[in-house]
Amino acid sequence: MAITVAELVAEPQLGLTLLAGSAGADNRITWAHTSDLPRLWEWVTGGELMMTNGLSIPADADGQVALAEALMDSGASALAIGEKMHAPPLTAEFLAACDRLPLPLLNIPYPLPFIAIARSVAESSLLEESRRLRQTARVYDLLRTVGASEDHWQSLVQRLATELDAELFVVDRRCLHPWHPEGKALPEFLADAWAPSSGHVSPAGKNFQWHRIRGRHVLTMDIPTHANALLVVLPNSEPHPDAVVLLHAATVLGLQLSRIVLSLEGRHRLAGEFLLQAMDGRLGVAEMESRLAAFEVPPQGFLLASMAADAADRAADDGDRLASVHIELWRHGVASASLKRNNRLHVVVPADVPDDVLVHCAGLETLIGISAPAAVANIQRALQESLWALGSARANRLRLSRYAEGPSWLGLTGFEEGTALVRRLLGPIFDYEQSQEGDLLVTLRTYLDSQRSWQKTATALFAHRQTIIYRIRKIGELTGLDMGETSTVAQLWFALQIHEAMHQ
Repeated sequence: MAITVAELVAEPQLGLTLLAGSAGADNRITWAHTSDLPRLWEWVTGGELMMTNGLSIPADADGQVALAEALMDSGASALAIGEKMHAPPLTAEFLAACDRLPLPLLNIPYPLPFIAIARSVAESSLLEESRRLRQTARVYDLLRTVGASEDHWQSLVQRLATELDAELFVVDRRCLHPWHPEGKALPEFLADAWAPSSGHVSPAGKNFQWHRIRGRHVLTMDIPTHANALLVVLPNSEPHPDAVVLLHAATVLGLQLSRIVLSLEGRHRLAGEFLLQAMDGRLGVAEMESRLAAFEVPPQGFLLASMAADAADRAADDGDRLASVHIELWRHGVASASLKRNNRLHVVVPADVPDDVLVHCAGLETLIGISAPAAVANIQRALQESLWALGSARANRLRLSRYAEGPSWLGLTGFEEGTALVRRLLGPIFDYEQSQEGDLLVTLRTYLDSQRSWQKTATALFAHRQTIIYRIRKIGELTGLDMGETSTVAQLWFALQIHEAMHQ
């Protein structure tokens, strides 16, 4: 076992003196660490004797009390200050705070070198190091015996908790929800303390940090393989779990998460291949029902949600934002099948999934259009409905829009009317470009985006001004519209908006 504060003070060759905090004399010291940085507590991982020559000690009483409280909250076992060095006078308030917490406060006699104390702690920890090595080996062996399936996740967490004599929770640092659908939720007192409106320190700070909340020590540490996975440790007893072993435990959990995600990615790839074939009309109804049921989505009662980055944030979207939506849905217990196509993500989910869950999993920077409840026989119609709803969400500045609900889009009530309008106005251009090589549609879009300036359009398309004039006149001939009329421009703009929104 590690040496206690009382045992260290009792070593005669050191000559240490206990100045305050005698109630913590039984605290066990896992390591002795020297630091003279201002925020001394930031270098504590739990169980350390922190030694300083005094430069870390504030001169004022409030600052000294805050230092003692921060060291206690971070899990330090004791504080030792070098005599006749740089420490300001220790205030009565500071000594009283050390007694109250209790935080043992030691005086290091001059000129005892700090290394002598560190050696005493290290020598007494030799047996502890052997115990740590054996425990670390058992931690890694759990990864071998637990299995790769996501169904074994909670079993691994529970067995690690037993080994460490602590409660373990793996959560998403952004929302504090369990990372795994079968994971345990944080205790209510932690969820309340870390809620955004609580005023407490967020768990999104350092990657290894002790907190003291409602009288209990709580450790938060990163899961190294996943950016937003956070391990929360609630020790059941003293001494706290060894910091090194905890780091290995986090690594084991990270490796298991990677195995789970790898399995999910294989399923995601199969789901994308299925939806691509289904949306292109290459599968029969019976086969679609069978394959969709394999992804645990009801084939007769699902929604199709189309998602895209918000227009204001689209430039920053590098394609990764929607890449993990299927994992977020799985994490929140939602079965799904998804396909990324033309910078849009199409997701099939059960019809009873709440809107707020979809918004949460997709992220606040994402726009969502949702079809009416559908069956696989109508999956292509559901796709058209979700795309129409997505266009409505973007036009009406909504995060989520449901087909045939909420405000209309461009004065139209559904995609049938929109398709008819596009065909009537742009159909001749489509037909011409299928039989001839041309860039009429691109020219029209650029012309309207350039405020109908011939020169700006020519510059944007790297073409001659006369070429642009010819193409715009050709569009007028094909559609029978007067390109100089404002009403014509408005109709073509409407049609382009619908066409681009509905383009898969």
